[in-house]
Amino acid sequence: MEVQICKTCIFDSSVKGVSFNSEGICNLCEQTSQLTNIYKPGKPEGLNALNSIISQIKDSGKDNKYDCIVGVSGGNDSSYLLCKAIEWGLRPLAVHYDNTWNTAISTENIRKITQYCNVDLYTYVIDNKEADDIFRSFLLAGVPEFDASTDIAFAQVLRDACAKFKIKYVLEGHSFQEEGLSPQSNNYFDGKYIEDIHSKYGRKPMKTYPNMTFYKFIKSILFHNVIFIRPLWYINYSKKEARDWLIENTGWQYYGGHHLENRSCAFLHTVYNPVKFSIDMRNLTLAALVRSGKMTQKEALELYSTPIVPQEDLVSYIKKRLELSDEEYTQLLDPKGVKRSWKDFKTYKKRFELWRPFFKIMADKNKVPMSFYLKYCFPMKTN
Repeated sequence: MEVQICKTCIFDSSVKGVSFNSEGICNLCEQTSQLTNIYKPGKPEGLNALNSIISQIKDSGKDNKYDCIVGVSGGNDSSYLLCKAIEWGLRPLAVHYDNTWNTAISTENIRKITQYCNVDLYTYVIDNKEADDIFRSFLLAGVPEFDASTDIAFAQVLRDACAKFKIKYVLEGHSFQEEGLSPQSNNYFDGKYIEDIHSKYGRKPMKTYPNMTFYKFIKSILFHNVIFIRPLWYINYSKKEARDWLIENTGWQYYGGHHLENRSCAFLHTVYNPVKFSIDMRNLTLAALVRSGKMTQKEALELYSTPIVPQEDLVSYIKKRLELSDEEYTQLLDPKGVKRSWKDFKTYKKRFELWRPFFKIMADKNKVPMSFYLKYCFPMKTN
């Protein structure tokens, strides 16, 4: 079959979950356009909206030690956002979820950035054996969301920290302009998904893992009134300019690529998904750069065609931590081996779709990210 390429980015019809309108524009570009129309990044309307939110945060937290939370990973975006929060006159508490797979660079970056900003750091650390067991269960399940447990836990830790410290606002360092949006079929997960896979393939009980159940999710939205803000959605954000600023001003160190500050995520992006599923997630960032005019389609496709080079000791690290023999590892990563998807396990997907009107209201109120509403609350489009 002939492969169709989007007119405004580099996504093509070979990627599951990507569809095209009559003008040849993919659904990811359409979703990005929706977000651009809503948040108007870099325009007076967008900047005024952000300034209004900052004023609300200050007013809401005036009687507390902290007026907001900034989730930090040691990565580019969250580190820069913490510095911007200080520049805006906010009093953030930095919050980190430690899945025990951090690189030394990310750990040191968190130390440097919190010290530079003179902010307190709250870290939730999972039991390392429990974390390894969850990761191992995802490998055995044969699904592409190897690192899903980290994203779900981080989101829950942020909500738990709000309840613990009586903070209403969470600032997240995500930029749809620079990072794009992922196709639903390539990357879906929720708390029920984590629970079901681990119940089938895990060996240790989940005692310290902060899973986000549907009940906890709704409780945080309605009773703790947590509000999630993504400030980078309102400004003209450049990841490269932010990175250069961090290096020059804070001593922050670059770790070599998108999400490579953590070994579990690095394994997902540079080894597991490319080898087993032929999923190259570099297209998210490259497509975003083409959409924003920072790179031509030709340049992006040339970069996308270059080989992925994983960190030198990453595979041996995975085998050792997950107690896998060479034979077991080879079998689990065999592209001709067992492959499953989120559709083969229990999830909250149908419930999210059923609750779509509710989540639309919550997204408009910033109680759930708008990207959650657009991606999780609609039936999946198929090729």
